[in-house]
Amino acid sequence: MARITLSGIRTIYFDFDGTIHESNRVYAPAFRKAYRYLVDEGKADERTFTDKEISVWLGYSRTEMWKSFMGHLEEDYRKKAGEMIGRTMREGIEEGTARLYEGAAHVLSELKKRGYVLVFLSNCGRKYMETSSKAFGLEKYFDSMICSEDHGYIPKDEILRGVMSRFPMGQVIVGDRFHDVESGVRNGIPSIFCEYGYGSLDEGRDATYSIRDIRELLDILP
Repeated sequence: MARITLSGIRTIYFDFDGTIHESNRVYAPAFRKAYRYLVDEGKADERTFTDKEISVWLGYSRTEMWKSFMGHLEEDYRKKAGEMIGRTMREGIEEGTARLYEGAAHVLSELKKRGYVLVFLSNCGRKYMETSSKAFGLEKYFDSMICSEDHGYIPKDEILRGVMSRFPMGQVIVGDRFHDVESGVRNGIPSIFCEYGYGSLDEGRDATYSIRDIRELLDILP
């Protein structure tokens, strides 16, 4: 049980991958497929990746991921590999491979009942967001759905800065990567870091609170 509560909150921004969605189930096979394509094209060396190594890129926008992972790769190949990852992930979701974290749907439902405004805020593409929404019925929970593609893949903290005025003040952001923590710090709102996700513990060092299970949110947010 959480020992603290956060009062005065009216709007909750939720990251998706690694926070609500156990996304490496669909991301890891998609990543390996795209990397195989790059090897076959002579653009990458043979290499075996563990699921842990692959999960490092979850939470990054497509632009950030490729710049960091293979910054030397030509744009045409980067685009084809990125599209392959996105398409394969969407197929995995549609085929039922994807899973939300245990308790996630209940937490979203309960927070909605408590009167919070819930906002989906993810470094993802629009098709991925729409596919996920359809598969998991996310429209039941979220008052607004925001993806980085619709904002030109600019940093998440900048996206947040641009949309904050649309929602009730008294805001908090929940996520598992440094992008989410930085978004809170740079915009003057508290952040809740999800230790169970794909970020290292160090990424949450500046968070207001940390949780080990998404169900702890029901104690922090009364």
